[in-house]
Amino acid sequence: MSETSQTAKRAAGWSPLWHRLGQVGGVLAMLALTIIGLTAVTFVIGRIMPNDPVIAIVGQRASQDVYDAMYLQLGLDKPIWQQYLFFLRDILQGNFGTSVMTSRPVMEDILRFFPATLELATLGTISGILIGVPMGVLAAVNQGKWIDHVVRVVGLLGHSIPVFWLGMVALLVFYAKLDWLPGPGRLDFYFDGIVDPITGIIMIDAIIAGEWDVFKNAFSHAILPASMLTVYSLAYLSRMTRSFMLDQLNQEYILTARVKGLSEREVIWSHAFRNVLVQLITIIGLTYASLLEGSVLTETIFAWPGIGQYITNSLFNADMNAVIGGTLVIGVSFVGINMLSDLLYRLVDPRAN
Repeated sequence: MSETSQTAKRAAGWSPLWHRLGQVGGVLAMLALTIIGLTAVTFVIGRIMPNDPVIAIVGQRASQDVYDAMYLQLGLDKPIWQQYLFFLRDILQGNFGTSVMTSRPVMEDILRFFPATLELATLGTISGILIGVPMGVLAAVNQGKWIDHVVRVVGLLGHSIPVFWLGMVALLVFYAKLDWLPGPGRLDFYFDGIVDPITGIIMIDAIIAGEWDVFKNAFSHAILPASMLTVYSLAYLSRMTRSFMLDQLNQEYILTARVKGLSEREVIWSHAFRNVLVQLITIIGLTYASLLEGSVLTETIFAWPGIGQYITNSLFNADMNAVIGGTLVIGVSFVGINMLSDLLYRLVDPRAN
């Protein structure tokens, strides 16, 4: 083989790799631009809010000298573009300022409260996948039959019933009346402090410490709030799975597989569902990100100490550092998960390239 042909062969081998690396670089560049845009919007909203950040820190009774000193310390005398650059610099350093409500650094509060939201959203997403995806497949296979109608009604109800109403009914029935499950909160008070917060997720920390009583108590507390998020996720996932499966079951390769004598189980799960699974990657990512972002009402109803409740309480107390910091973390998480799911979709399915 000539040297020219060997060089051409090596170049052909490197071409797909460079193509993939280019895709990854493009996704990361888009992620960076999106995050910069998110910080800009958050900064502007924080500046146009009617609350005075200086008053929120020094209080209404502070003297003019104290007010002016804090005004200069916050850099509010600088041009707006320079304030934004300072704001961006502090964010890149992980500095969101100090919370007026807790008197702790906002980043410290976020690291304390965000794992609780992560725990709840993860449980809701996993439960939604385990229940919603089989429901969608079952509905598609039995299109037009009673089971299909039941799944569609369940999906409609999951999107229609207000979370706050469903949560209050769940507390009334399973906690107040039947006493099957514990009430609001993340853990009973007599279990507080037993487990060191290594990850911030109590169930994982309890397993690491070997405290199975703490694990059981934390799990029982998570059942009701996680079920509220499960209702939403399974409704969305079942509807999308049904739609994807119906599209695949009408393809010619399904007819060919049946003509070859394959069992219906093989046709559904080994052929149709395999292609649906690729499409579901993006949908699962969107669902997970939505639960991280939209668990505020669930956390409020069940007194769950997550980032959503933290942002809500901070907003009521005019604690703008905490509001902006928490909003940015949720926004970055949402964008990051969406970008990651899109990247995984492209890596798994070459047709999307």
